[in-house]
Amino acid sequence: MNSSKSTQIILFIYGLLVIVFLYLPLISVGFASISKARYLTFPIKRYSTKWYMKAMESETVYAIITTSLKVAVIVTVISMIVAFFGALAFARYNWRYRGFFQKLILLPIFFPQTVLGLALLMWFNSIGIIPTWKTAIVAHLVWIAPIATLIVAIRAYSFDPSLEEAARDMGASTTTVLKEITLPLLMPGIISAGLFAFLLSWGNFPLSLFTTGADSTLPEWLYAKMVSGYSPLVPTLGILSVASSFLLVLVCIALISFYRSIQNKIN
Repeated sequence: MNSSKSTQIILFIYGLLVIVFLYLPLISVGFASISKARYLTFPIKRYSTKWYMKAMESETVYAIITTSLKVAVIVTVISMIVAFFGALAFARYNWRYRGFFQKLILLPIFFPQTVLGLALLMWFNSIGIIPTWKTAIVAHLVWIAPIATLIVAIRAYSFDPSLEEAARDMGASTTTVLKEITLPLLMPGIISAGLFAFLLSWGNFPLSLFTTGADSTLPEWLYAKMVSGYSPLVPTLGILSVASSFLLVLVCIALISFYRSIQNKIN
């Protein structure tokens, strides 16, 4: 009993140290965002929230956040659709080229993003397409859609196919089975895939750097400001971005919990 309690204490301390290690840099960024001085110095002599006000009022900040949001939302929606049908294709049905399809759709995950971004940029140039935020959507999808597909496939492998067979035996059409059985069972995986897709697209730097052209996303702008022309808006937008990501995760967790509670009541 004492050994078990000691193990729990050690694991708790270890977990706490890991959390501190991961989030300690964010604490310093948070201090930098509320310092009145242009550059961060410790101890902070004067605190101010003026950089948050300037971020809210800046047209440049509004433009880059709008661009990032458009790319992330479109990538999320398309990834969820591709993931749903792609996961069903190799996780629920047997067909001749199933194994090859599975390897092919997951292959882009293993490519370095910088190499993938450069290849896509050269391909866009070769066919005469000028890179914009729209081409960044294509670039993000090449890398993110396979990840979303893998997430949904894990869920697809876990549920019993006899549920679909029973619905067909009772006279349900393929569309009805898909809508009433398959989609509800895969919904937690689809929501999780959408969450991953949004966060991966929102914070993606390598692919955006090569494929956005004259447009700029939030990670690109933060990098440009850190390399040249540093502004206190950098840590401010960093904190706002992290806070928004945490909020999104909490909302998705709440949606999944709400969905599961409804399913339990129905069952």
